[in-house]
Amino acid sequence: MPNWIAAPTPPQDVAILLFPRFSNHCLANAVEPLRAANDLLLREAYRWRFVTLEGDTVTSSSGLPVVPNGRLRDHAGGDYLFVMSSYGARTCATPATARALTSAARRFKTLAGMDTGAWLMAHAGLLDGKSATIHWDELTAFSEAFPMVDTLPDRVVSDGTTLTCGGGMTAFDLVLDLIRRTHGAALGLEVSAMFLHQTVEAPPHRVFRQRVAPLVENAVALMSANLETPLAIGAIALHLRSSQKTLTRAFTKDLGAPPATVYKRLRLAAARRYAQQSGYSITEIALRCGYANAAAMTRAFTGEYGQPPSAFRRPG
Repeated sequence: MPNWIAAPTPPQDVAILLFPRFSNHCLANAVEPLRAANDLLLREAYRWRFVTLEGDTVTSSSGLPVVPNGRLRDHAGGDYLFVMSSYGARTCATPATARALTSAARRFKTLAGMDTGAWLMAHAGLLDGKSATIHWDELTAFSEAFPMVDTLPDRVVSDGTTLTCGGGMTAFDLVLDLIRRTHGAALGLEVSAMFLHQTVEAPPHRVFRQRVAPLVENAVALMSANLETPLAIGAIALHLRSSQKTLTRAFTKDLGAPPATVYKRLRLAAARRYAQQSGYSITEIALRCGYANAAAMTRAFTGEYGQPPSAFRRPG
């Protein structure tokens, strides 16, 4: 059962290894959830640096240049190395790349191949005897080129100290799952809400980008659509043709918290966004988030976040 809220952890160090013609989409989907997690936690939970093999400026497939912070070999190591190649991964699969990745594998706790990054990891022998995935367009070629790797068509594959995912959207899946595992499902839900539009009829995996029961997915979507006038948990269960007991069991299994706790967090997370991003009064925010008055919301808000909504107001 996942943790709803995990205990605070030390900052995690991430290096993002970029290769020529990397995907902007993949890069944004890998970095922005980390930035959002830092913003929501009000601390530097994640630190990241961009690196290349030789420290040279690297240009994406759409022409965006990125000046790295340095060379991979000079990075002391840390928690994660994101290996990010895209088009032309085969031309990057050189002995020098293999040596650099093999060396880095001794300095980083986990290596994550994104888009076609799995190709470079496999070429270095780092995926031998493991399960992995890659961009769907390369699945067949990848399985033929690296028979020692158990190639799977999954969006994200985790196998010990290696992670792999396919294209740009699956990088978001991978990073969001890392956030959930480290900081709990509550933060994962808030990060997800910052980037994904939620509708009453949510398709599977739309809100969570993870394997949760459709009942949980659709219940959270229904909650998200009814923040100003909250529904009773029993009414949500009835709407979804379920019992309240079944709904509670599914939430506890998939999120580590009952429906009422999740619903409360959704309402208070919305209040937090209003406090940070709007000019609404605290009374107006309370009404928009389903509280009868500002005092009731402020008590709940302070209990959840340790500070009143006014502390989250941004200057200017």
